[in-house]
Amino acid sequence: MVTGWAAEREDVRGVVVVGSWARGAARMDSDVDIVVLADNARYAEAGVWTGLLGGEVVRLQEWGPLREVRVRRPSGLEVEMGVVPVSWADTDPVDSGTRRVISDGHSIVHDPAGALAALSAACCTSSQASSQTGEHERTTTDPASPLT
Repeated sequence: MVTGWAAEREDVRGVVVVGSWARGAARMDSDVDIVVLADNARYAEAGVWTGLLGGEVVRLQEWGPLREVRVRRPSGLEVEMGVVPVSWADTDPVDSGTRRVISDGHSIVHDPAGALAALSAACCTSSQASSQTGEHERTTTDPASPLT
């Protein structure tokens, strides 16, 4: 869902899954954390994500430049959409908060201009960066996943 939505919008510069799902450490009760790289403030509106994912908003929060919209899907799965400005992915220098998020585990699912691949490389050691940027075009085929 999210990768298809992003691919239809030229102003969405990237989508990256972070946290436990990206690390392969998700449990049955884990939420899915997705960061959307875009300067369009409208993408931080709750209706964008409830319309795309279905379900209800359970939290709206701002964390520095990140605007969170947490949605509980009809299945019970919670999806945390974090909308950030394109500058969140700046690499010279990398913001310390951005570095923490990316270094904790990430999987790039949409990166048309390579901004997230560059951020990954800047945040990780050379061996980690090569394995993460290899995920550049990975998508999921699980029909219940919010990513397809």
